Amino acid sequence: MSELYMMTAIITRDRTKDFAAFYDRYGVSVNYITLGYGTASHELLDYFGLDGTEKAVIFSVVTKKTWRKIKSGLQKEMQIDIPGTGVAFIIPLSSIGGMKQLQYLTGNQMFEKGEESVLKDTKYELLVIIANQGYTEMIMDAARKMQAGGGTVIHAKGTGMESADKFLGVTLASEKEIIFIVVKKSQKNAIMKSVMDEAGLNSKAKSVVFSLPVTETAGMRLLETEEEPPEEES
Repeated sequence: MSELYMMTAIITRDRTKDFAAFYDRYGVSVNYITLGYGTASHELLDYFGLDGTEKAVIFSVVTKKTWRKIKSGLQKEMQIDIPGTGVAFIIPLSSIGGMKQLQYLTGNQMFEKGEESVLKDTKYELLVIIANQGYTEMIMDAARKMQAGGGTVIHAKGTGMESADKFLGVTLASEKEIIFIVVKKSQKNAIMKSVMDEAGLNSKAKSVVFSLPVTETAGMRLLETEEEPPEEES
């Protein structure tokens, strides 16, 4: 899938509503917001003019065209380049689990589905599963059926949930859980399908799934060992 990205913004918590309204003006109404806590030293905070370490992290899906507009707006309107305001970056998506989910996540952004991510040689991918709160075990059970490992869960609040009726034909709760699972690329499609079949829009979990390419890893030796062929006896 070309020209589609996960945009992440890390900002001070007191500006969360301002940034959510800013995104909405640029046609990005579907965002997932979670709280974070910075770990910078007092010296570094003073150097960059930061007044605290409490952060909000906003996840959104944007097209390349939307990112260019938003980047300009972040600099001119939100003055993100001023020390202490925040930082935003994008990561290319490799796939989204279903056309309805694609339309929902991109909303009013103009996007035509193209080829998958240009990062062709990756061995692993990061699955991002966004679901109603309280259904993590249902999702992980579906993923484990296709040999997925463990996941990491964060709590988030969604915005733009009213657009779900338009694109998905369902009503979504604003309280969300985001599950991150690193999987082998060869297993990605099977795991995504299992999650969509058992914990997708027809279930109470109402999961939306997409994946991000992972260029390099550490700590995945167990999976890498499973991939290696057995040594031949001499």
